[in-house]
Amino acid sequence: MRLKTLAILTVIASLWGASLAWAQGAPDAAQAARLLGVSGTDVLLQQDVDTPGEWQVLDPESRDVIGQIGSTWEMLHATGYSGKPLDILVAVDPSGTITGAELIAHAEPILTLGISDQDIAAYVDGFAGLRAGEDTQSQVPDIISRATVSTGVIRDAILHTARLLATPDHGGLDRVSYTPASWAGLERMGAFAHTRVSLRAAAVALPDARPPIPDKDGTFLEVWISVLDPATIGQNLLGPATFRRAIAALPADHDALLIASRGLHSHRGTAWRRSGVFDRVTLAQDAVSFVPLAEGYQRLGQFDAEGAPQVKEASLFAIPRDRIDIARPFTVTITATRDAVTLPIPLPFALGETFLHPAAPPPAPPPAWRAAWEAKTVPLITLGIMLGTLFVILFFQDAFVKRPRLWLWGRTAFLLTTFLWLGMGLGAQLSVVQVVAFFHALLSGFRWEVFLLEPLIFCLWGFTALGLLFWGRGVFCGWLCPFGALQELTNQAAQKLGIKQIAVPNAVHERLWVIKYTLFLAILALSFYAMKDALILAEAEPFKTAISLRFVRAWPFLLFVGLILTVGLYVERAYCRYLCPLGAALAIPAKLKIFDWLRRRPQCGRECRLCEQNCTVGAIDPLGRINPNECILCLRCQMIFHEPHTCTVLKRRNRAA
Repeated sequence: MRLKTLAILTVIASLWGASLAWAQGAPDAAQAARLLGVSGTDVLLQQDVDTPGEWQVLDPESRDVIGQIGSTWEMLHATGYSGKPLDILVAVDPSGTITGAELIAHAEPILTLGISDQDIAAYVDGFAGLRAGEDTQSQVPDIISRATVSTGVIRDAILHTARLLATPDHGGLDRVSYTPASWAGLERMGAFAHTRVSLRAAAVALPDARPPIPDKDGTFLEVWISVLDPATIGQNLLGPATFRRAIAALPADHDALLIASRGLHSHRGTAWRRSGVFDRVTLAQDAVSFVPLAEGYQRLGQFDAEGAPQVKEASLFAIPRDRIDIARPFTVTITATRDAVTLPIPLPFALGETFLHPAAPPPAPPPAWRAAWEAKTVPLITLGIMLGTLFVILFFQDAFVKRPRLWLWGRTAFLLTTFLWLGMGLGAQLSVVQVVAFFHALLSGFRWEVFLLEPLIFCLWGFTALGLLFWGRGVFCGWLCPFGALQELTNQAAQKLGIKQIAVPNAVHERLWVIKYTLFLAILALSFYAMKDALILAEAEPFKTAISLRFVRAWPFLLFVGLILTVGLYVERAYCRYLCPLGAALAIPAKLKIFDWLRRRPQCGRECRLCEQNCTVGAIDPLGRINPNECILCLRCQMIFHEPHTCTVLKRRNRAA
C-alpha cells in the first residue's frame, strides 16, 4: 500500500511542471492608463530589460516617465496560499505612490467560503493611494473576513512589488570612484547638459535690446552644466590639485554645480558683486527653486580634460543639499534681460548613472504575519494551554486511563472545548485544502510567511505534525478536530437517549476505508489541473459549513452536514471512518510514528476481543492489532487494558490469585 501511494504521488508530482508555465503579457495602453489614473489611452509602454514583468509608462509627447507597472508573478514569482501563481498588476507614479492595482489571476481557496472574485478585486483596488516603502499598516484595506491567509499574501505581494517599482534611480553621488576620461568620454557618460542660443534667435526674442543684438550667425550663449563632486568629473576637468582645493573650499553640506559658458551673454553678470546673488541663474527641482549665492562661489579657469572647449566663463556654485538634490534631475534656467524683456534659457539636467551609487530600496513594510500573530495573542495563549494539556494527557496516558471517571469526564470536557472554543469560537479547523496548499508550496518554492499568516492553524499543524511522529493521526482526529468532536458528542447524546448503534461488519468496514483515500488522492490530483475544481471536490468536507461558517450557508450544504451528523447518531464517527479526506491525508504518514504507546497483551484478539468490540472507529482488527491509519487515540482500549474488573485477562488473574 505504501509503495502504491508513493507511486501515485510521484506521477502527480511529475505534472507540476505544467503549472509553472504561466506568464502574463504586457498590459495594454488602456490598462496602463487606467492603473495610473491618466486620461485617455495614448501612453507608451517600455519593457524594463533588467527586470522581467516591469514596464515603464511614458508620455507619448515628452517621453517622460509618468509611472511604472509591475506584475507580482513575474517580478516576485508570488504564489498564493494555494501554491498557484498570484498575478496582480501594480502601478506606481514617480513619487512612489501606488496609483492602482488590478487582479489578473489567482487560485485561492477562499472561493469555497462564499467569497467572490469581485470581493478580492475590491480588496486589491483599496491599495491605491498608499506610499511604497512607508509603514502603511494602518492604511492597508481591511482584511476579508475568513480569508486572513489569502488577504495577507495579496497584501505582501502588492507592497513588495510597489517597493521595488518605487526604488529611486540613484542612491546618491559617487564621490570616490575615479576613471580617467576625455571631454568626449565624459559626455558619453552623461556628465553634461548642453545648449546653445544663436545671436539670430536672441535678436528675435529680444527685439528692443539696447544695444541691439546683431541679427547674424554667432553665439549669444552656449552653456554647459555639470556637477563637480564625482571625482571622475571634477578631477578630469580641473586637474587633481585644483579639484581637491575646490571641493575643500565648499561650505559644509553643499555640492558643487558647474556652469561654463561662452558667447555674447554672461551667465554671471556683474550685479552679484553688489547683491551677493547670482540672479541670472535659477535651479528648480520639484516645487523648490534656488538662486546661487556669492557665498561658496568659485571662479574657474579653462578645463584640463582632453578635447574640452574653450569657454569664456566657468563658475562653481555651492548648492545646499537641503534645498536641491543634484543627484536627482533638476533644471537650470539662465535669463537674459534687455529693457525689461526677459529671455529664459532652461536647461534640464540629469546626472548619468555612472556617477551615482546603486539605489537602496525603500524600507520593507512589516510582514503581514507579524501583525496577525500580535492580533491573536489571547487565542494563541488558550490554544497553547489546550495543546499543553493534551500533551500531558497523552504523555502520561497510563495514569489518565487507570481512572475511568477521569478519562470519561476529561475527554468529554476536552471535546467540548475543542468544538465550542477551538471550532465555533476561533474557527480553527484544519482542512484537506491546507494539505493540498502545503504540497503545492513544497513544489513551487516553500515560503514560511504564507503559512504564518494564520497563527492558530500554523500552531495546530505544527502540533499535529509532531503528534504524527509520536502517536499517529489520532492526536488531531481524536482530540483537536472540532467536527470530529461534534460527531462524538452527538453520538454520546444519541446513546444516552437510547438510539441503537449499528455495527458495521468488518469486511464491509475495511472496504469502506477506500472511499476517503480515493477522495483525498482525487482532490490532490485534480488540483494540478484546475485548483478551482479541486476546491469544489473538497466540499466533501463539511468543515467549512459546520465550523468555518458556523452553519450559515445555503441549504444544500446544511443538508449535507445534517445527513452526516444523522448517520453519525447510529454509526459513531461514520464520516471520520469512511469519508474524511483530511483523515486519509494524515493516515498516510501515520505509520512513520516513532513510538508505540498503545499497550497490548498476547491474549488480545485470541482470548479476548473486548477492545475490538468497544473501539469507537473500528481501528482494532479481529486479531487484536491496532491499525494506526484508523486509530483516533481515544484511549478507550487503554482504559479497558488497565481496568481489573473489565479486562478479561486481568479478571482471570484476579480469580487465580
